[in-house]
Amino acid sequence: MTGFRHRSDTEVHQGFVWNVVVAEFEAPDGSLFHRDIVRSPGAVAVVPLIVDDEGRTSVVLVNQYRPPYERPVIEIPAGMRDVPGEPAEETGRRELVEEVGLSAGQMDHLLDMYPSPGMTDSVCTIFVATRCIPTDHSRHGPEEEAMEVLEVPLDEALAMIDRGEIADAKSVCGLLAAARRLAAVQPAGRDDGDA
Repeated sequence: MTGFRHRSDTEVHQGFVWNVVVAEFEAPDGSLFHRDIVRSPGAVAVVPLIVDDEGRTSVVLVNQYRPPYERPVIEIPAGMRDVPGEPAEETGRRELVEEVGLSAGQMDHLLDMYPSPGMTDSVCTIFVATRCIPTDHSRHGPEEEAMEVLEVPLDEALAMIDRGEIADAKSVCGLLAAARRLAAVQPAGRDDGDA
């Protein structure tokens, strides 16, 4: 679809990480229209996979209070790209340590997703982390300090999506993509999170 043109942004709010603008666009017929847009540096999320001694794969999740919903939300670890110039993989590694106290031996890119294209230019880059080892966490803010870390069998996490217990977009996308990646690389009957 061509013929649309971004003409200008008028900033109406400057926050710590996000800015809100009223953007002016020109449609293919030459008419002008405006949209409120949250400008964002983007985010990174990680699906940390743990394999037990029997070869069963689990995923580490967080149950964190989210003020916009006024309740806890079960999610994969994630964070804003709030360090200028930091590569996405490094942000993911940092967030994994900060939130759940895991250091990833391997990080593989799963996908990039648009969390809410009708209101923000944010892109969430999602990785799968394997060969994770425990380390000290370094949580920031009251929500992270109070959050619960969960280790859930991957199959159960997928069932939680089906039951509506995991509804966060990045987590649904990340968990489904990680499960597909594992299924594509593992011989039948093998369950080892070294994808």
